[in-house]
Amino acid sequence: MIYMKLIHKNNMMLTFFLILISFSLMCFFFFFYYLKYNLMYFLKFEILFINLNSIEFIFYIDWMSFCFLSIVFFISSMVSLYSMEYMSFKKNYFINLIFLFVSSMMLLILSTNMMSILIGWDGLGLVSYILIIFFQSDKSKNSGMLTLLLNRIGDILIIFSSWILFSTGSLNFFFYFNISNKIIIFFIILASMTKSAQLPFSSWLPAAMAAPTPVSSLVHSSTLVTAGIYLMIRFNNYFYLNLYFMKFILIFSSLTMFMSGLAANYEMDLKKIIALSTLSQLGLMIMILSMNFFMLSFFHLITHALFKSLLFLCSGILLHNMKNNQDIRYMGMMIKMMPNTIMCFNIANLSLCGFIFLSGFFSKDLIIENYIMSNKNIFIFFLLLISTCLTVSYTFRLIFYMSFNYMFSFVYIKMKENNIFSLITFFMTFLSVMMGSLYNWTMFLMFFEPVLSMYTKFIIPTILFFGLNLSFIFSKKNYFLISLWYLNFCILSLKNIPNYLNNKTFYSSNFGFFELIGSQGLYKYFMSLSLKNSNYFFLNFKTLFLLSLLIFNLTMNYL
Repeated sequence: MIYMKLIHKNNMMLTFFLILISFSLMCFFFFFYYLKYNLMYFLKFEILFINLNSIEFIFYIDWMSFCFLSIVFFISSMVSLYSMEYMSFKKNYFINLIFLFVSSMMLLILSTNMMSILIGWDGLGLVSYILIIFFQSDKSKNSGMLTLLLNRIGDILIIFSSWILFSTGSLNFFFYFNISNKIIIFFIILASMTKSAQLPFSSWLPAAMAAPTPVSSLVHSSTLVTAGIYLMIRFNNYFYLNLYFMKFILIFSSLTMFMSGLAANYEMDLKKIIALSTLSQLGLMIMILSMNFFMLSFFHLITHALFKSLLFLCSGILLHNMKNNQDIRYMGMMIKMMPNTIMCFNIANLSLCGFIFLSGFFSKDLIIENYIMSNKNIFIFFLLLISTCLTVSYTFRLIFYMSFNYMFSFVYIKMKENNIFSLITFFMTFLSVMMGSLYNWTMFLMFFEPVLSMYTKFIIPTILFFGLNLSFIFSKKNYFLISLWYLNFCILSLKNIPNYLNNKTFYSSNFGFFELIGSQGLYKYFMSLSLKNSNYFFLNFKTLFLLSLLIFNLTMNYL
């Protein structure tokens, strides 16, 4: 019945869904095959040949690229199927944008040439801007402009690094085993931080929630925000030659994780809470990446993509039934009205906070245990523990508001669960539960498992329990924490600096220097000179008149 309904609704979107799910399965099987035999290939395509010089595209294929592509294709297929109902008013336009977005992401994943990476990088930024301003409201336009401007910083840095790398003889960074130029590494790090919304570029990610929910599920789970992390994973062999850069990444990613966790505990907007949780997990990935655990970072990236896209899809169903009301205070007792959706939503939330044997547990548990074994900075370790507690706190706070709190909404809202939506969420819930253990058994059998004492092992359950109690403490709203420490206002205020300097320059030129030597200055000078002459002549005339009158009087008296 559901299949016939899908065919009747839109053949184009169904075809696109079948193509994407087929590519996802193919990449998934190739991932296991390449991982088992440790295969990697370079595919070279000659685009143009001019004057004995060839322009080529080189694609690098290994198990990591196939694994990431399978996740991207799978989530894109679910989003396209989801959009048949959710974006039915403009579905053809929306599906074309998704196709461009997935193509840009595919080019970024497979490329080793900096120019082709730049094409995919720019494509992600441009299409994401079009998707964010999809509704054409003032809020979406402002959010899109903020996202575009901050991502342009990363584009400029990629161009500069490509230009410097080209001076060494080639744009293919895989051909260099030792990039000694620290400027290239620094530019790549800053570009990745802009795309992954790390401090001080974090303000665009919560603002991008003005986009439709399917866009958020695709963009903020597995594509745009993870592009910077994936690029850093590919450059990991060059990063660890510069320890100061690694300390720089470690500090800013830890602060990002802490800041977003605090803000999520005070936020009441459902989509912004999920966006802030994404920001917190991105900080966690980059933090563990800066400690040379790039495999752990990639493991958490793919598990996070699954349950975070499920969170966005479930939130889209809830917002659709709540008539686009995003305030969680009006969504109490949803478990009675939409039990299937809330069940999937809560499972994704539990996976986010690392509940035992869910997909998030396998990656986050390994991250914390490996950090304990790494003998790193104790201050960063406390930030990691506090941020993990904050993650548990806002997760259980969200579960309480959505499932058990009183519903302060209109009584005439009719809620129902769509069969297509339920099918998608059930399937993604199954994968969110199972894929973490599957990836753990396949990818990490060859890696060292940390061995900790009994007391150290109890740190993680203590964090979960403390974070659960912490959710009841954060009851008061604090605008400083919600606004990401006023970061959004600081970024937006930068646009006033050119206007201020322009006004000062205009005032100084038109009413200063040019006022003195220009026509206005000459006019004032001659007017003052004329006034002085007129006063001089007037005074001389008066003096002569009085003198002549005095002489006349003296003459008359003498006579």
